[in-house]
Amino acid sequence: MVTTINDDMFTPDVIQDPYRYLGQIRDEDPVHWNELYELWVITRHDDLVWLARNHEQFSNSVFRNDPRPAYPAILESDTELYDYVRDYQGDQFIQYDRPDHLEMRKVVHGYFTPKSMEEWRPLVKSAIADLLDAAEARGGGVDLMRDLAVPLPVLVIAEMMGVPESERPHIRMLAEKLLAIGRGEPDRMRVLTEGMQGMLDYVDPMVDERIVNPQDDFISVLASGEKSGVFSRHQVLVNTSLLLLAGHETTINLICNGTLAFMNNRDQWDLLKTDTQGLMVRATEEALRYDSPVKSIQRLASEDVEMRGKKIKKDDRIRWFMSSANRDPNKFENPDTMDITRWPNPHVAFGSGVHHCLGATIARVEGQEVFSALAERYPNLQLKTHDMEYQESITFRSIKSLPVSLN
Repeated sequence: MVTTINDDMFTPDVIQDPYRYLGQIRDEDPVHWNELYELWVITRHDDLVWLARNHEQFSNSVFRNDPRPAYPAILESDTELYDYVRDYQGDQFIQYDRPDHLEMRKVVHGYFTPKSMEEWRPLVKSAIADLLDAAEARGGGVDLMRDLAVPLPVLVIAEMMGVPESERPHIRMLAEKLLAIGRGEPDRMRVLTEGMQGMLDYVDPMVDERIVNPQDDFISVLASGEKSGVFSRHQVLVNTSLLLLAGHETTINLICNGTLAFMNNRDQWDLLKTDTQGLMVRATEEALRYDSPVKSIQRLASEDVEMRGKKIKKDDRIRWFMSSANRDPNKFENPDTMDITRWPNPHVAFGSGVHHCLGATIARVEGQEVFSALAERYPNLQLKTHDMEYQESITFRSIKSLPVSLN
């Protein structure tokens, strides 16, 4: 039976549980025209992979080439702020298509190789232990969001950027403001632009210094791209923001969504405890699949394309949903069941194709070490509440807090 699909993706029930909603679209209308936001909703795994690999037909230059208003709607008085956001986001290298994207990605790719990211594992392990020690020492209840998931990726990213320890709270504050980009509040542009301008002001003098005295950090890598003529100064600055936002929110969500999934699937938690080191890789992959940190990504059609009998027109907005693709029964057996022995696990939590997430390896390292540390250190870990509140976002799958009992 075909039922009416509600196109409002910000209703409380859809924010709370997108899987039922997206499952209906995937079953009934997998290439769905959302009238409310004027965009195509893509929900099947094979379709998402096909779209990602046909990057010539589906442009990533969303902010650069889409003149339409923001969605959900913003305050009319903030239109100029949205223009600022479009210019800012549009200069990030992920907003470029080939061949420009390839040249820009080459500059930073060497920094993010799996081998080089693996070298961060000792720092990650040490940071997790220190953060959990501090949370225990403070007493008064532990919130894994506040005490572990939020500070851990900021610490790692700050190290990558070469930010002094005393200035990391400032970086965290800017990161919080940048997160407004995926939210639905009408006044989100004000907070977002404050974060963007704050990043420009903070990083600009660091780039000046790195051009003269390069160091072993990400800002020096971007500065080398400016020296070679691949990046402009503005592109260097906004790509630092990209590292901060992309490496921050996704890892927070992986840690919190994954831990929550384990708490709600105690058999899998018990299984992980039997061999934390042996199972942490597959456990992290399943956490990424089961409740993905990023719900969706946007593209623009570069030409007219037919898909499942639907005519996608040039310049149409498209949003593909990893949350749905990773629960597609045509790709995964028992997709709504968490199974940390699942292998292979061809999830698309980090996207697919030429824009596959550069930071996937470091996110995996952080997830693996968090889940193994929690299972070893707190075998009786419990949620203090099962009533989770989620951020109103079409892009991210983010809970607001995760209070736990350690014993």
